[in-house]
Amino acid sequence: MSDAARQSGNFTATRFPIPGPVLVTPKRFGDHRGFFLETYSARDFAVLGIPDVFVQDNHSLSAQPGTIRGLHFQLPPHPQAKLVRVLRGAILDIAVDIRRSSPSYGRHVAAELTAENAQQLYVPVGFAHGFCTLVPDTEVAYKVTDLYAPECDRGIAWNDPDLALPWPFDAASVHLSDKDRRAPRLRDLPQGFD
Repeated sequence: MSDAARQSGNFTATRFPIPGPVLVTPKRFGDHRGFFLETYSARDFAVLGIPDVFVQDNHSLSAQPGTIRGLHFQLPPHPQAKLVRVLRGAILDIAVDIRRSSPSYGRHVAAELTAENAQQLYVPVGFAHGFCTLVPDTEVAYKVTDLYAPECDRGIAWNDPDLALPWPFDAASVHLSDKDRRAPRLRDLPQGFD
C-alpha cells in the first residue's frame, strides 16, 4: 500500500498502488464499557476522495472458513461501487481492475479485514470484488452505490490463472456457490468497462 494516507474526521484513508480502491480505517474510541466508532460519514468520505452515494446495505454470513464469494460486479447502466467491512470474523478482501483502458487492467489489491481492525475496503466502479473467509461464522456488511440488477450481474472465476490471486485456500478446500463455480475467466468476458 501507498504511504500516502489522508485523514478526515475519524477516518484515515490509505491508497493502493492501483488507483481507485481505498483502505479506510476508522478511529476507535474505547473505555471500560467497550468501544464506539463511526463506520461511515458522507462528509468525511468526500474529503477522503470517496464522494459516492450509497443506496443499499448488504449483509452475509459464511459459516465455513474458505468460503469465497466472488468475484462479482455489475455492468452499466447499474454498476456498483462497494464499501466492505467485517462485523464478525475475518476475510481476505480482493478487488480486481476490470477497466479495459486502465494501465492496471487485470491487477488486484488485497486487504485482510477483521472485526478487530474495523478496516473497510472501498471498491470503486470498474473493479470486480470478492472475498474469502478466514475463520468460521464470518459476517460481512457492505454498502453499494446502485441497487442489485440481475440483468447486469456478472462474475469472474475466483481462480482465474491469469489473475493469480493470493487466496489462502486451495481449490479442494474452498466453498463456492454454483454461480461462482461457473464464472468465466476475465479474458473470456465481453467488453464491459472502458
